[in-house]
Amino acid sequence: MSERIVIAGASGFVGRYLEQHYRSAGAEVVLVGRAGPDVRWDDSDGLRAAVTGASAVINLAGKSVNCRYNDANRAEIFRSRLETTRAVGDAIAASDAPPPNWFNASTATIYRHAEDRPMTESTGELGTGFSVEVAKAWERELFAGDLPATRRIALRMAIVLGDGSALTPLVNLVRAGLGGPQVDGPWFATPARRSAGTFHEFRARGGAQRFSWVHIADVLGVIEFLPDRPDLSGAVNVSSPNPTDDRTLMATLRRLLGRRIGLPAYRWMLEIGSAAIRTETELVLKSRWVVPERLLDAGYSFAYPELEPALRDILTDRGLLHGVGAR
Repeated sequence: MSERIVIAGASGFVGRYLEQHYRSAGAEVVLVGRAGPDVRWDDSDGLRAAVTGASAVINLAGKSVNCRYNDANRAEIFRSRLETTRAVGDAIAASDAPPPNWFNASTATIYRHAEDRPMTESTGELGTGFSVEVAKAWERELFAGDLPATRRIALRMAIVLGDGSALTPLVNLVRAGLGGPQVDGPWFATPARRSAGTFHEFRARGGAQRFSWVHIADVLGVIEFLPDRPDLSGAVNVSSPNPTDDRTLMATLRRLLGRRIGLPAYRWMLEIGSAAIRTETELVLKSRWVVPERLLDAGYSFAYPELEPALRDILTDRGLLHGVGAR
């Protein structure tokens, strides 16, 4: 493989996975980050040189949303996405040999809380609130300006499952006997949280909130599939065609980990716990029901379309699969 792949924001587990794959395949991989290691964000000339002649640019940069949504963190979540995306766009615009493909991270949480029907690229309804506004602004920045030689794709990724992902705390809960569903319920809202759009409204009952997910192998699969489909650009849902719900997710994890009992976590417990570990309940209580209409119509074949085989693969790699669950 004689190509150059630029990966920006590669410090997360998705970026590391992509880097390892492309290096193993023989590609030249250029990493962009706050401190490099190859190019720093504040080095505009270096960034322009990196994207010039590259086969693809993959931008995953952005502060993790796994934090408390206070003023400082909200500002940094916006800044870290918009400024880095703008920097990539400026570098491509200044290049005399721009890359043909620019994949930029986005999020499936851009859609509204959905319990009634799945959200697709053509029929999905965008939601409201802080997380949604971040996603909207992120995509606006991606598609701003004129880059005639570069196709831009917003990867609206569902929860990515892999080693080091959001799966890790769920596995820890199951192993501690707390692997029941995350159960929503009423909770008080402060004026500040309502104003900031960070308060989660009680809707889904009994762990029925939908859980849209994608195996990390399919994130890579989609990125490698799309260059052969030049007719596809814009927003693409990167999510398994078979989303589940929270209750089923936790029951499947319990079975595969060999834990018969899993106590549920109720809203009041989640609110106290999330404050203690500095995160937000929206991450587990919002109903995300997303289907990859454009990928399915284009003929993409998911390596892991079903939840249990996806979880089994990841848990096996980590040496956690229980003997009973392995049968």
